[in-house]
Amino acid sequence: MAATLTQERFMGDEWSFERKFDGIRLLAYKKGKQVELFSRNHLPQNIPAISIAIAKLPHRELILDGEITWHAPFSYHIFDIMWIDGHETMTMPLEERRALLKQLPLALPLRRVVELNVSVSEPPAVAGGHRGTRSTPGTDTPWEVARLQGWEGVIAKRRGSTYEQRRSRNWLKMKCELAQEFVVGGFTDPQGKRVGLGALLVGYYDSADFVFAGKIGTGFNHELLLDLRHKLDALEIPKAPFNKAVGLPRSRAHWVQPKVVVQVGFIQWTGHGKLRHPRLLRVRTDKDPREVVRE
Repeated sequence: MAATLTQERFMGDEWSFERKFDGIRLLAYKKGKQVELFSRNHLPQNIPAISIAIAKLPHRELILDGEITWHAPFSYHIFDIMWIDGHETMTMPLEERRALLKQLPLALPLRRVVELNVSVSEPPAVAGGHRGTRSTPGTDTPWEVARLQGWEGVIAKRRGSTYEQRRSRNWLKMKCELAQEFVVGGFTDPQGKRVGLGALLVGYYDSADFVFAGKIGTGFNHELLLDLRHKLDALEIPKAPFNKAVGLPRSRAHWVQPKVVVQVGFIQWTGHGKLRHPRLLRVRTDKDPREVVRE
């Protein structure tokens, strides 16, 4: 089962959260004293320390799923169980599989991945839509815990879900983000059932240059899409304000005076100087556009 990347940040009683490890996926098969290890691409792996530890577990048959981390301490972080002593467990709810996993007497380098103990904070004034309750950043949110601990991110798992042998939206991965302000220099038309606008075209200042940084198409709700379109229509100009730009859309684009500042979360900068997986966090009214630079 593979997790789907999401740019949304949400919480709710139907979701649980775990640490996302920056390692290598590993499946472990135990039959008697024989243990076989496989990568996510079904390639055999030879890791004696893990094989020996799994062989010592007091069960005749096991299939386990987890992640290896090589940095100290070297560990196999187990987060799911798909088979135990002649019984398939993939159709069992997540909570029951976790209960089975909790009963395994794991010894190093085996470690059990546990559910994060987090609580829901107050919803933001402006937010996009998603299944679940949206939360503002705070020390009690899983992604903020991940950021403070230096983790790669968190995995959201839908309670009651089964183990699917595919990529699923019942497992969602939220990677830790960078965040900074950008200036809106244009927008694209909405398509399909979308209202207001399709994506914001944003940039930053580098001395006298206004540099195009990419498109932002997520993080909006219905009301914000309409409100932004109303504000940007009043600022429309005939030509793109970016004087340093690669990859500007050639059609269905509108250009505006660079006066609206937005805060954006994103995973990283690409090698071409564009935002990777950006999402709108909020509109800033307290920032001078000319002060917005690449941080």
